[in-house]
Amino acid sequence: MALSVPAIMKTTAARLSALFLLLFALCAVLLVFYMTSLSARMLAAQTQETINEEVLGLARAYQRGGLPVLARSVEQRSRQPGANLYLIADANGQILAGNVQALEPGVLETEGWTGKPFYYQRFGEGEGRQRGNVSDPSQAQGGETGHNAMALVLRLPNQMILLVGRDLGEPERFRAVVRRALMLALGMMGLGGLLIWFFVGRAALKRIDGVSEASRRIMGGDLSGRLPVTGAGDEFDRLSENLNAMLARIAELNEGLKQVSDNIAHDLKTPLTRLRNRAEATLAGKQKTADYREALEGTITESDHLIKTFNAILMISRLEAGYSSESTVKVDLAAAIRDVVDLYEPVAEEAGVAIETDVGQAFSIDGNRELIGQALSNIVDNAIKYSVDSSSKPVVRVALARAGGRVKLTVSDNGPGIPDDVDRARATERFVRLERSRSQPGSGLGLSLAKAIMKFHHGTLDLLPGDPGLSVVMDFPEGEKQSTGESR
Repeated sequence: MALSVPAIMKTTAARLSALFLLLFALCAVLLVFYMTSLSARMLAAQTQETINEEVLGLARAYQRGGLPVLARSVEQRSRQPGANLYLIADANGQILAGNVQALEPGVLETEGWTGKPFYYQRFGEGEGRQRGNVSDPSQAQGGETGHNAMALVLRLPNQMILLVGRDLGEPERFRAVVRRALMLALGMMGLGGLLIWFFVGRAALKRIDGVSEASRRIMGGDLSGRLPVTGAGDEFDRLSENLNAMLARIAELNEGLKQVSDNIAHDLKTPLTRLRNRAEATLAGKQKTADYREALEGTITESDHLIKTFNAILMISRLEAGYSSESTVKVDLAAAIRDVVDLYEPVAEEAGVAIETDVGQAFSIDGNRELIGQALSNIVDNAIKYSVDSSSKPVVRVALARAGGRVKLTVSDNGPGIPDDVDRARATERFVRLERSRSQPGSGLGLSLAKAIMKFHHGTLDLLPGDPGLSVVMDFPEGEKQSTGESR
């Protein structure tokens, strides 16, 4: 989607990019001035050091032989290639020796370092001129023979004037080269920054537009839509992946809610219909007191069953949504197995089913004892009910062991089992009752509740085929190992 420049500048990314670009340009300009000033100071310091060395050499010559030796030394140094500035003048400023033909007025009137660069002409460059002052400094500056320099002016004991200086042409050229290089680098960096801002900013805006378009589709009701992920692994991808995981979870919860609504409407219609028919049949005709009592007792039984079903649905919803207020403590799984087995032994004995336990070691996990007991009770109850149809002696076996850093609690039976993989996957869904289970009492919530409880404990519930029968494995994260248990 094309955007105009004003629209682009309204985005946070563009504003931040512009701010960073402005900050970068300011820092670059300050760097140019700093480097130029630093180079100028370094060159000035180097020039002063060179002049001081020259002055010390001339001072030693003056001390050896006075003015004649000093003059010869000045003339000798003046003729060397690339020589510095040397000048000897009388008290009136008349140039007597050296390689300087004319100076900017007022230079020889000072003593010490010249405060600022001055204009001069070397000897032999201005034919037709006499030695003395440059009357028109601008002419000297702009002409081919004009130079500027800095110098140290000394007055000798006989009032003679000694000037030792250095031409600033080469330092000035060096400083100009540095300035031009820095300005060129600044321009190139600024242009590069603009290009990067434009192309990277446009790419970021396109990705934001893609996220916005996907968000609009999702808000329009298409919960199957997902935010685009480019695979770059940057913050946009991480945000999209997290939001996609959230959308997948929301879609899963919505689908679960839809299934629950459909299942409630389908499976709870039968007991409610029985309640109404029983009440209608009791009110029709003349009934005895015992008949009314029997009808009310049946109604209470059906109502308890409905309440139990709704409680199971609420518990599953809370556990799956992660909103359960159940507290967790250290739970001894061996003790939980003993309690459930002791509870169901009379039921199993009455049904002709043997219960065996194999608890080699006892392990503690972080969990809720009541929820774990509820899940184990549902699984053991199912195993007892469906092992009755076994062709051999019905047996339900409960085992506890460690495997691969996990604690596995396995309940297996030798009944007909669930041979079909699809049916085993569907068996843990709410209100799902397989065809062979229709004749057994129940609501189809036992394994669903057990699965939700295992999810609450960060574990899994797996249904594995037996030979024969079915094995239900409650897989817990391993907790602290406790003492040796027992086998029964």
